[in-house]
Amino acid sequence: MQRPLATSPLTALAASVVTTALLGLAACSAPPAPDTSAPTAPTGVTAASGSATTVHVMWSAATDDRAVTGYAVYRQGRKVKDLPAETLMTDVTGLAPATPQTFTVRARDAAGNLSPDSAAVTATTLAATAEDRTPPTRPTGLRVTPDGPDAAALSWRPARDDTRVTAYDVYQADARVHTVAGTETTARLGGLRPGTAYSFTVRARDAAENSSPDSAPADLTTAPAPGAPPNTAPTAVTARAGRGSVTLTWTPPRTGAPVKEHQLYLNGRFATTIVWGAEPAPGPVTYTLAVPTASGTRYTVTLRARLPDGTWGDFSAPRTVVTP
Repeated sequence: MQRPLATSPLTALAASVVTTALLGLAACSAPPAPDTSAPTAPTGVTAASGSATTVHVMWSAATDDRAVTGYAVYRQGRKVKDLPAETLMTDVTGLAPATPQTFTVRARDAAGNLSPDSAAVTATTLAATAEDRTPPTRPTGLRVTPDGPDAAALSWRPARDDTRVTAYDVYQADARVHTVAGTETTARLGGLRPGTAYSFTVRARDAAENSSPDSAPADLTTAPAPGAPPNTAPTAVTARAGRGSVTLTWTPPRTGAPVKEHQLYLNGRFATTIVWGAEPAPGPVTYTLAVPTASGTRYTVTLRARLPDGTWGDFSAPRTVVTP
């Protein structure tokens, strides 16, 4: 009679450990579950005609169980734009004058899943007019106030035009972030970061796409996040462009010690470090930066100070100038 082989407790334990390890390896090597969940449909879609050939489309961000990676804009059911996830507006150009145009927006994720269509919105392009080269006057009286922890409310006085103002474009750091119809003189901007200095300007636009000069800037520093330290950005920043130079004036942040160094950024890139050899004054300071002499060049300037602990503080509100 054949007898079963005897197994010691130690052998059984070793076998159990090996089995558990193999099962663990199998679990680790299992491929991740495929992503089959589509993002939600974008909401808050609006369309406004700013000229005879252009419609400006905007929407609110969609959500996804992982991440939204982009948006597709459709006109009359045909895709006309693919945009990254951080872009929530676009101009659709090359349209026929005085023609109704219908738009929808869809979100997509990294797996290529597309959301349902957003609600459809319609805008009619303006009628074509005789050649118009006269821009509107600059908007005046721009004001900005907080509207909750992550939003701002803007208001301004209307501009004038020899035909009519068809749109107002809101800019932050010389980048357009919002557009409203020419009959509106208010705007609300959401998605702002806590403890951040912002500077807004407004331009008026007519049907021939002529844009006014920038309004005077209006600054807003959002409230810091709970438990975060106060903002340390330089304040009262002004900028003036000359021939081959940009002159800046600002007030250093209050840090409890003299601020001897600042970094200056030009168009989002580091340009220079400003160091005072002597004891700097606590009040306004001035610095002139040499720039290329080409006329009509736009420069956006920001500053930040070195704090007593050796770290760099928050960036100032940006200032944009145009060389004469």
